[in-house]
Amino acid sequence: MTKQIKTLKNNINECLLVIDFGSQVTQLIARRLRELSVYSEVCPWDEIPDLSGVKGFILSGGPESSNIEGNPSIHQQIFDTKKPILGICYGMQVLAHQEEGRIINEGKREFGYAKIDIKQDSILFKNFDKSQDVWMSHGDKVESLPDGYNITAVSNNSPVAAYENIAKKYFGLQFHPEVTHTESGTTIIKNFLEICDIEQNWSADDILQQINALVKTEVKDGEVLLALSGGVDSTVLAAVLHKTLGNKLTCVMVDHGLLRKDEALNVVNNLKEKIGLSVNLVNAQDTFLSKLKGITDPEEKRKTIGNTFIEVFESESKKLNDIKWLAQGTIYPDVIESAGNSKTKAKVIKSHHNVGGLPERMQLKLLEPFRMLFKDEVRKIGQAIGLPSEIVGRHPFPGPGLGIRIIGEVNKDRLDKLREADHIFLSELKKQNLYYTASQAYAFYLPVKSVGVVGDNRIYADVIGLRSVNTIDFMTAKATVLPHDFVEHVSTRIVNEIDGISRVVYDITSKPPATIEWE
Repeated sequence: MTKQIKTLKNNINECLLVIDFGSQVTQLIARRLRELSVYSEVCPWDEIPDLSGVKGFILSGGPESSNIEGNPSIHQQIFDTKKPILGICYGMQVLAHQEEGRIINEGKREFGYAKIDIKQDSILFKNFDKSQDVWMSHGDKVESLPDGYNITAVSNNSPVAAYENIAKKYFGLQFHPEVTHTESGTTIIKNFLEICDIEQNWSADDILQQINALVKTEVKDGEVLLALSGGVDSTVLAAVLHKTLGNKLTCVMVDHGLLRKDEALNVVNNLKEKIGLSVNLVNAQDTFLSKLKGITDPEEKRKTIGNTFIEVFESESKKLNDIKWLAQGTIYPDVIESAGNSKTKAKVIKSHHNVGGLPERMQLKLLEPFRMLFKDEVRKIGQAIGLPSEIVGRHPFPGPGLGIRIIGEVNKDRLDKLREADHIFLSELKKQNLYYTASQAYAFYLPVKSVGVVGDNRIYADVIGLRSVNTIDFMTAKATVLPHDFVEHVSTRIVNEIDGISRVVYDITSKPPATIEWE
C-alpha cells in the first residue's frame, strides 16, 4: 500500500484546530487563519489528535443534518478542553444541537448573498454596522437555543443567524465568514482569535522550517524522485528540496504529449538557468496517448493519467539507484476537490491526477510537504527563497495538462490545435500586459462543430473556448473582465491561423457553480 507521510508537523506551541465536517470550503477557514499569521490544522471530526497547545476550535460546515443520529458530531474531547469554539453553518447547528437546542428544516433554503441584522452587542461583531452582507449556504436552521445562549443576529430565513454563550466562549454563525463574499468575514475571524488569546506568528519562514524538519525526519538518508510539471507548486518544491537534500534529489519531468507549446524544453532550460537544477526529461508521449485513446469521461481521463504517471516514475526510479520516495507538489485545493479526506462526507468534485488519480497500490512512498498549503502560501515560500517572479507568478497548469482541456477524446490533431490556440491567447495576454492581472488563463477544446465562413467558403469546424479567472484562493473565482477588443483580436488570430477552427467563445462563469478547469 502507498505510504503517505504527515505533511507538516506543528513544532510551535500554539495552534487553532479546524474540525472538518465535510464542507467543500473547510480549508478556506485554515487559509484565513494563516492570512492572520496563526498556525492552524484541519482534522476530520472523527479523528481528533492530541489537543495540547490547541487554543480554540472552529467547526466547519457540512452537507448533513445535525439532528440525525449517526451524522458527524463534536467529540467530547473538544468540550472537555473548555477552549473557545466557533461553529460555522453545520458546525453552528451541531453545536446548538449537542447543547440541547432545536434544529429544523422547513424546506426553505438560503443560498448566496444575504443580509443579517445584528440584534445585540457581540464580541464577534464589535464596532460593526447593524446590517451586514454575508454568504449563506444552508437548508437546516436553528429554531431555539439552549439555556445560556443569546441570539446576536438574524436574517430573513434564519431566526438565529448568529449566537453566543459568553460564559463558555461558544459562538455560532449560520453564514460563512471564511468566503470572500462575507464583507466582514476576516474581521469576525480575527475577533475570535482575540477570544482564543493565540499568538499571531505564522509565516513563510515557519513553514520552511517545518518542511525542512519533516523531510530530514522522514526521508533521512534516502533519495527522492520529484515529479516535476514545471508549474508553481512542483517548481517551488524542487527548489526547497534541492536546498535540503542536495544531490539526493532527482527531478524528473515527463513529456506526456499534453504540455503547452515548447513547455518541456522551456521548463528544463529555465530551471537550469534560474535555480541551477538539472532535470531528467522523459519522453512518454506515445505511452500516454495510447492509454487515453477512446476515453472521453473526465474522471477516467484523470485516473488514467495518474496511473500512467506512476508507472513512468516507478520505472525511472529503478533506473536511478532504486529510489523509494516520490515527491509531489500536491496542495490543499487538489485534496479538497478530490475529497481526499475519506472520513468526511465531502463530495468529490473531480479527482486530481496526483490525489484521486493515484493507483491504490504503488511501490513508491509519497512525500507531499505542500499538501496542507494553499497556492498563495507556496508562492510566498518561493519568494522567501529568492525564486524569480516569472516562476513564482506563473499561472497554474494542471498536471494532466491539455488532456483535461480537451472535452472528449484526446488525440494528436486536437492537441496540436489546442496548443497553438493556447499559445496565441497567453502570448497576447503577455504582450498587452494582461497576464499578471489574471490568476489563471487558458484555451480549451469543445466537443462540438460549428458552421463558419472562411474565404467565401462554408466550413463546418471545431470550436475553441477561452477562460480567464481572478481568484485569491482558487476555491472561488470570477471571470476576468478582459477588454472586448482584446478578446476579439485573440479570436481573429485563432480562427485565421489554425486550420479547422470555425469560432471562439469566452467563458464568463464564476466558481462556483463552475470549476476553474472544464474537466
